[in-house]
Amino acid sequence: MQSNTPISAAISVSQLNRQVKTLIEQGMTRVWVEGEISNLSRPSSGHIYLSLKDDMAQVSAAWFRQRQRGPAVGFKNGDRVLAYGKVSLYEARGNYQLIIEQLEPAGEGVLKRRFDALKRKLAEEGLFDEDRKQAIPTLPRRIGMITSPSGAAVRDVLSVLRRRFPAVPVVIYPAAVQGDAAPGELLRALSNAIRRDECDVLIMGRGGGSLEDLWAFNDEQLARAIVDCPIPIISAVGHEIDFTIADFVADVRAPTPSGAAEIVVPDQHAWLRQIANIATRIARIGQRALDDRAQELDWLTKRLLAGSPAATLQRQNASLRELRGRLQSSIRQQLSGRGNALQRANSALLRMSPALSVQRSIGRLESLRQRLSTSTSNAIADANHRLALLGRALNSVSPLATLERGYAIVKSEDSGKVLMAATSVSPGEDIRAHLAHGELIATVKEILPDD
Repeated sequence: MQSNTPISAAISVSQLNRQVKTLIEQGMTRVWVEGEISNLSRPSSGHIYLSLKDDMAQVSAAWFRQRQRGPAVGFKNGDRVLAYGKVSLYEARGNYQLIIEQLEPAGEGVLKRRFDALKRKLAEEGLFDEDRKQAIPTLPRRIGMITSPSGAAVRDVLSVLRRRFPAVPVVIYPAAVQGDAAPGELLRALSNAIRRDECDVLIMGRGGGSLEDLWAFNDEQLARAIVDCPIPIISAVGHEIDFTIADFVADVRAPTPSGAAEIVVPDQHAWLRQIANIATRIARIGQRALDDRAQELDWLTKRLLAGSPAATLQRQNASLRELRGRLQSSIRQQLSGRGNALQRANSALLRMSPALSVQRSIGRLESLRQRLSTSTSNAIADANHRLALLGRALNSVSPLATLERGYAIVKSEDSGKVLMAATSVSPGEDIRAHLAHGELIATVKEILPDD
């Protein structure tokens, strides 16, 4: 079958390849291509030529020296890489090829870009802001841990908790922490912990690993669930140098699972020392208060004893004894004076000697003796009278003497106050009457006003 196109319209091979090259370069944007390196060549020009292949096909690629960045010499045949560049055509041979602008190991490079992109997105939404994060309780009543129950993280956390504060129980919410199913299981475990609402704080994490191993904790849906969780969450993923999206959105980031256990509970030994110090201070303060109250009680007791009727009687009896002693001393002084005068008179009589003088002196002596006897009797009677008056005066002011005369001290049974007027109580109210011997409790039937 012949074509109707004239032969003069035919184009050369170079023109064909140039047009194909133009179509390819204009029709395709730059792309990322993942494949395995083969046929790697490093000529003296510094350019690198290679093929990228997978199980089904391969494509030629060129990485020119001026485009090379980083450790380009480190790549070798068999390496799985991620190449970024534009598709073109080598006109001289008619082979299409990938002109590489960037080459990096496959796997971590893609994941790193996805990680950075999600990190920027969530940061712009404010999910990393510190002011939205919850405080971790000082001493939780129960700790929840979302992790693999067979992993080393569980053993590390439980070991540290037993050492620091074994009284706090731990609830394990099992979930896979690696692989394609891990994000979904982590989400379900977190949802289960929120629904059961039995823990004050949650630890989510696992041991160390590569970026791919830790990738479940970079899931966007999991990150948003952590932000929305009403229970404070500690992220403890990998080692201290490992960072995941869960670390940034969690309320607290621990460098390791063991570090999370150090954060979530206090040191029991430090608490016991603090409690002992507080107990010592309380005991010291209590003892000081008791000493103050005891001293105040002693002072009040002394005041009560000093103002009691018994103390008043003791003071009056002491005063009476003093007055009696003074009276007796006065009588002895008077008798002594009279005796001295008698001796002097007797001496004068003996000196005079005549019988008449003797008789007169005897008469005068008898008179003086009678006067002396009368004076002495009068003085003694006088003293006894004064003593009786003082005794009666003392008894008249004695509350006990007043009670002995039939009087009573009446007090209100409720308030204990001494009643001075009948109107101080009401009918039906109980009163207490203190008599000379015993007390009476009576009920007021009627109040009679003063006449």
